[in-house]
Amino acid sequence: MGVLITRVRFLYDPVIKLAGMLYTVPSLAMFGILIPIVGIGFTPAVIALTLYSLLAIIRNTAVGIDGVDPAIIEAARGMGMTARGILLQVELPLALPVIFAGIRIAAVSTISLATIASFFGSDSLGKLIFEGISAGGTRNDKVMAGAIGAALLAILFDQVISRVERALPGSRA
Repeated sequence: MGVLITRVRFLYDPVIKLAGMLYTVPSLAMFGILIPIVGIGFTPAVIALTLYSLLAIIRNTAVGIDGVDPAIIEAARGMGMTARGILLQVELPLALPVIFAGIRIAAVSTISLATIASFFGSDSLGKLIFEGISAGGTRNDKVMAGAIGAALLAILFDQVISRVERALPGSRA
């Protein structure tokens, strides 16, 4: 989608605005909207978490591609590269650091939001948090275990994605 909106410019604003609107819907409301449509459990969690991750990934993909120096694109064109070749061999590789920043943001925020999914029947570290809260403050150990587990998982994903990004050819990270 991020690539598409850099190619079909009239789609840029509507797509970014729609993704931004989806991102601003409170997560409890998003689950509430999805449950009557797809039921309780894993499916609404995956749909909601995917919708929330779209903004960072789409925006960063578009910004990364748009940030490629036009002189480099023109040089590639001058060497006879096709539009597809320029996208795959020039623009996307140069945009990868920005794209990966969006993926990192999406991954960390998705892990955080996934804890809420347990309230709607999907198993996650949020189950521990909600069990602790339901105990009326007597099981803060469960709240802390779920919160620390989610935070550690988010940090782990951030580090893994960062290492993958640094391992890519031409990485500036």
